[in-house]
Amino acid sequence: MKLRLGAAVAALTVAGLTLPGSATATTATTPTAAKAAPTGSPVALRGPAKVVAYSEGGRVYGDLGINLAAATDHAFEVRSTRADWNSPIRTVWQSPSGPVALPAQTRWDALSRFVRLTIRRADGSVARTRYVDTCLNSYNTQRTNPDAPLRSPYPESCPANPFTIGAVQGIQAGWVSGIETWNTSFKLKPGKYTITADINAAYTRAIGIAPADATRTYKLVVRKTQGEGEEPGHRGGHSAAERPSATRPSSARSGAPTDAVPDLRSLPAFGMTLSPNSKRLRFSATVWNAGDGPMVVDGFRRGRSDIMDAYQYFIDSDGNQTGYRQVGTMIWHKAPSHNHWHFQDFARYTLLKADMSEAVRSRKESFCLANTDAVDYTVPGADWKPEGTDLHTACGDRSTVSLREVLASGSGDTYSQFRAGQAFRIDNLPNGIYYISVEGNPDRNLVESDTTNNVALRKIKLSGKPKHRKLTVFPVGIIDDSGYGYDEE
Repeated sequence: MKLRLGAAVAALTVAGLTLPGSATATTATTPTAAKAAPTGSPVALRGPAKVVAYSEGGRVYGDLGINLAAATDHAFEVRSTRADWNSPIRTVWQSPSGPVALPAQTRWDALSRFVRLTIRRADGSVARTRYVDTCLNSYNTQRTNPDAPLRSPYPESCPANPFTIGAVQGIQAGWVSGIETWNTSFKLKPGKYTITADINAAYTRAIGIAPADATRTYKLVVRKTQGEGEEPGHRGGHSAAERPSATRPSSARSGAPTDAVPDLRSLPAFGMTLSPNSKRLRFSATVWNAGDGPMVVDGFRRGRSDIMDAYQYFIDSDGNQTGYRQVGTMIWHKAPSHNHWHFQDFARYTLLKADMSEAVRSRKESFCLANTDAVDYTVPGADWKPEGTDLHTACGDRSTVSLREVLASGSGDTYSQFRAGQAFRIDNLPNGIYYISVEGNPDRNLVESDTTNNVALRKIKLSGKPKHRKLTVFPVGIIDDSGYGYDEE
């Protein structure tokens, strides 16, 4: 069952964004919120008495057994928002009595310097000390007692896109979440150590964590790696939300959207590079759903052809279908790095001249809707656990006869610059100032609450000689997106 945050479409105009513009954080009730104050610390460090880790090449990687436990009577929830591209990230703890400001953050994917780890040798000397940035949304989370809620509504990871607008981290009441240390390593020889984890004092003061709950000391045994472990298997398949309607609709349209309507918006292009021969400008782009309802598009194949008729389905806040409308077609896209079904007219990429007239349009004209990025999970109706994040299961294969593509509320669909067609041909363009335009729903076939906010622009400059062009990318406010979006196939 999808957690609904916020009430209705009426709140959409208050919480929505016009990019660049303002992002107003919505005040949503946490999963187990109540009027009474929580007993004890809102969150506490927990962990086993002893952890065994393995050293590979003299370094220890992976889970060190540190956990954070939420109080049994209240979830521990943290929200981060950015008012506009020129404003810093504002992070607050959603306490039972209202938002409480936390230390300033420069990133979306973790709480900076949340925990300090001190590792001591058997003689008491310090071997290593390090602060660990912590994402509360761990995949390694579970209940701590049988009376805790059956499910956690929180995401299983934290967003990394520098153009993220709002993020939610949390631990369900009575649940424990692992502090991941996979992105760091410790230079430790095989042997016995004592490890102490301490929550940063700036956080303990703001949150009101008792001293005994802000520290945890246990034994660490480091052993030499004996062999390679097996990676857990991945089992694909279609979830219920990805299954298309059982039969093709009998008419082009029926019914209408009610209280949950999608709203497609675009983020500024990023990851721009020139091809080695300077003929193409490559880029990455994201179109996301800021509405309080999902964008649901079903495709039905025309016999044995590589074309499907596409229908948008309207889903209300209770998850019931209220209608549909034929909105175009899907095609089988066999280009390298794609090989799945694409919905046409979902987005359009255009390189504009300084006077905003069209210079060139990207050949990329069809897309697979998939929830690749958590852009703003603070919008009303945001789905914190969207289904269909695997392109291969959400977008079908060559034998598929019908399918469903979904862009959930709060999530975005990113196409990285390595994918076929994700570029502009520029070898015949003069040097000068240009703008990359990313536009969602360009032909306005899709039904959404607002079509005036579908375009985002990114300023660039082309210079140099024809075979040795130079690219200058202008910043968007204070956003540092250097090094992001340069994926390789």
